[in-house]
Amino acid sequence: MRAVIQRVEKAAVIVKENEVSRIDRGLLVLLAIEDSDTEEKIEKMADKIEYLRVFDDKSGKMNLALKDIGGSLLIVSQFTLYGDCKKGNRPSFIRSAKPEKANLYYEKMVSLLREKGIHVETGIFGEMMNISLVNSGPVTLIIDV
Repeated sequence: MRAVIQRVEKAAVIVKENEVSRIDRGLLVLLAIEDSDTEEKIEKMADKIEYLRVFDDKSGKMNLALKDIGGSLLIVSQFTLYGDCKKGNRPSFIRSAKPEKANLYYEKMVSLLREKGIHVETGIFGEMMNISLVNSGPVTLIIDV
């Protein structure tokens, strides 16, 4: 399981020219499920996201987590994070989970984070989406579990 996490001032998802979700200050999470992932990794990644200290405290040190600032999450499924470009110029997505498994794990991740009391918005699984964001910092991290 892989996530690209960006600290944002705001972010939104547009599908077919309609805004389907929006957050203000928080984290944009692009989430990829690998074919070999197990359900145990969902909880591990959810904990990483929940407790990730990437927001500044009063001293300007990245020491606060999402809940500490009252922030939101925007989670978007993105299988292309497992694109392999080692051979040739066309990416191979053989490591990405099949859509049925990827959607199931994506939905479980969203539900688990909501159960933790975090405000979560989402993209639409399997749709072509445009994402707009204002990256704060910029802060962008890649997390593999």
